[in-house]
Amino acid sequence: QVQLVESGGGSVQAGGSLRLSCALNGYTYPMGWFRQAPGKEREGVATIDSDGTKMFADSVKGRFIISADNAKKFLYLQMNSLKPEDTAMYYCAAGGKWLSLDRSDFGYWGQGTQVTVSS
Repeated sequence: QVQLVESGGGSVQAGGSLRLSCALNGYTYPMGWFRQAPGKEREGVATIDSDGTKMFADSVKGRFIISADNAKKFLYLQMNSLKPEDTAMYYCAAGGKWLSLDRSDFGYWGQGTQVTVSS
């Protein structure tokens, strides 16, 4: 059974950084991070496959970094130069059909961690 537990969310001012962590139990690749702002659909942020191939949403390219520590069983999202529009609940996902940013391709989800960026 795959279990995912996110941590690391919080409140930060614009321009700041946060690192999200996802503890993995029984994980399967591809894995990734999605986010959902109030009143909006859940969208893909960054995903990673077992060979290290990564995919990023255009809105976070150059600012966010996704990485995985297979030995420690963690997935990370380093978020730099944060903007108010990055404010959302961030979810860890695993068990993707293939590397994509489409939430329908992923079968396992964490409960989410809130990120709030103030201007």
